[in-house]
Amino acid sequence: MLLRAIADLDPNLGEIKLGDHQREELSAPDWRKLAGYLPAEAFWWDDLVSAHFQFDASEQVTSLGLPANILDRQIYRLSTGERQRLALIRLLQNKPALLLLDEPTASLDPASVEKSEALINQYRQEQGASVIWVSHDQQQLARIAHSKMRIEEGMVLMKDQA
Repeated sequence: MLLRAIADLDPNLGEIKLGDHQREELSAPDWRKLAGYLPAEAFWWDDLVSAHFQFDASEQVTSLGLPANILDRQIYRLSTGERQRLALIRLLQNKPALLLLDEPTASLDPASVEKSEALINQYRQEQGASVIWVSHDQQQLARIAHSKMRIEEGMVLMKDQA
């Protein structure tokens, strides 16, 4: 719910600022270009994978261990893990300044998790992006997190309070 609120997908109260941009000053589509949300299960609006990408995604596709020809396939023929990795690539192509990631590697095998974590980290470093990453995997959090918070009974607790 927190990620959806930050992405301005659900009604909420509060102020959010990203760089020089206040969420309230931008239209919802413009805000979502800055704050890119990756849900646990992404939505697909066309039957063909390639229709979901603005630019050539073949380099990113292969960096995540997917075959280059996956872009020519139909969405319904893909596994959950393949769809999950493709949704991540689709999100990164929009170049958001903030990544809101809801369990982005939950359905992946260990090798794919490693490649996805590396791609997200590379993006973060190259773009100077911030990342809010929801995960229940404590080992993953130990690898990727710079700071941690936990939501408990509606309260956000920082690491030293957790």
